[in-house]
Amino acid sequence: MKTFYKPKMSRAYRNRTQVSEGKASGESGFTLIEVAVAMVVIMVAVLGVFLTITYAITYNAGNYSRAQSLAVLQGEAEQIRSAKFTPSYTDPIVQGGTQADRTVSLPNGTQYVISTVVDNDPYTAGVQDETVPTSYKEITITARAAEMGPGWQTAVPTRVVLRRVKSN
Repeated sequence: MKTFYKPKMSRAYRNRTQVSEGKASGESGFTLIEVAVAMVVIMVAVLGVFLTITYAITYNAGNYSRAQSLAVLQGEAEQIRSAKFTPSYTDPIVQGGTQADRTVSLPNGTQYVISTVVDNDPYTAGVQDETVPTSYKEITITARAAEMGPGWQTAVPTRVVLRRVKSN
């Protein structure tokens, strides 16, 4: 009997051609469970990113509202600073006592409630009105959003305390 030369197959060739469990043993891939686990991990990461973005948007909206409130407050403070408080005349805006709340509207439609308290004697408890003569006043101005918007900062009113001394 004659033997024929049978060349040896390389290991890589054998791995590509041998079939086990329905696929070539040299091929690799992901199972359905591995893909499902990877999708859950990616979904949790994406959800975390979306929650962070939502928090940042809300926080920035609150800061924007606070910046607007400070701008309104600054305008009110400048108006009171420009009022006369002299020995002969006191503007009604700096008359002692609690003034009625008023609403200020901005061009973008946002409204703020302004509260002003003028104390003729800040060293005595309570708020003294014009019946107490004084040469020194403490003025507290508070601005708060008329309607609560997004952001926790909108619930916190902005406040400034001014002190005025009679001038010539």
